[in-house]
Amino acid sequence: MKRSGLQKVLRFSTLVLIGIFTIIGFFLTTAFFAIKLHLTDDPGVVDLNDRYFQEIRDKYGRITDRKNENSDFDEMRLYYTLSVLSKYYPENAGYIMNAYNSNHNLTETWRMVEAVEMHLRENAKYQEEISNFQNVDFEENGLFKNGSAFQWMNISEWNDFKIAVAKDKELIDSAAFVTGVEPRLIVALLVGEQIRLFNSNREAYKKWIGPLKILSVETTFSMGVTGIKIPTAKTIERNLKDSASVFYLGKQYENLLDFSTKSPGEERFKRLTSYQNHYYSYLYAALNVKQIMIQWERAGFSIANRPEILSTLYNIGFEVSVPKENPVVGGSGINIKGKKYTFGAIAYEFYYSGELVDLFPYEKSKFDYHVDDQV
Repeated sequence: MKRSGLQKVLRFSTLVLIGIFTIIGFFLTTAFFAIKLHLTDDPGVVDLNDRYFQEIRDKYGRITDRKNENSDFDEMRLYYTLSVLSKYYPENAGYIMNAYNSNHNLTETWRMVEAVEMHLRENAKYQEEISNFQNVDFEENGLFKNGSAFQWMNISEWNDFKIAVAKDKELIDSAAFVTGVEPRLIVALLVGEQIRLFNSNREAYKKWIGPLKILSVETTFSMGVTGIKIPTAKTIERNLKDSASVFYLGKQYENLLDFSTKSPGEERFKRLTSYQNHYYSYLYAALNVKQIMIQWERAGFSIANRPEILSTLYNIGFEVSVPKENPVVGGSGINIKGKKYTFGAIAYEFYYSGELVDLFPYEKSKFDYHVDDQV
């Protein structure tokens, strides 16, 4: 009996194992054929924007690096688009602008724009604003031009001037440091004086100013690179010493223009007309404009943030500097390629143009001063 019972248990266990392996084999075989016959493949989902992605691919092809192949017009269109986009998704517009400023790749940047615009296709207001740009013929209507909006900066002589003034950066910065006058304001005065001399029809320009990329040094009626007249230079010197003058800057400035010889006339002339070192041209110009600023400040009419007025008064002289509520911009007339400008307007346009900002940036204040300390 015991033996027969043991045989039955063994037979039952064997049948169970065979059944289990049969089931496993069935599932493995089924899985094998399902995979072979692609019965388990996920059919996937076609993105609703697939057609849009195809259009973008066709629009830009496979090119991923076209940094220099696009026109200025395309770049202007990009800026316009980003300005509109910023009304709806300012964060995305900011990211896109940062990317473009980093790599200047218009193609990739436009792809970034298109990715966001995918979510604005049904936004009629956005689409209308974007189409406003496309419906304007900018070139035909004179709304889009190459170069600067300040036409006198589009002449070839202007590029020569920029190279020349860059050579004097240290001298300008030095004069600015000791006077507390912003370097960019000093350069604005220089521009007003020099731009009329940077004339390709002038013999001096043809011979050395243009070829050597140097500033023009005057030696007759006006002196040096900033056009300081001898009577004006003497007035600036006197104002530094005269504590009763409305132009007096303070004790710390009194000795800035002291002479080292017994021939001040000769020394003054050499200071202002030196071809090798223009430091004193910048120093006199900075002191001049600062004295005028202080005069107006004391009278209760601040022009500290009016480079156009400061440069106008610098150009026409101390004698006509009369503080008043509504001063006018003007000064000497300057003819540039047949178009008339004034000294004050030229200085103003340069100052706010952004040109040379890497060398002469905008500072928080154009003057470092405290009127109460100087009165």
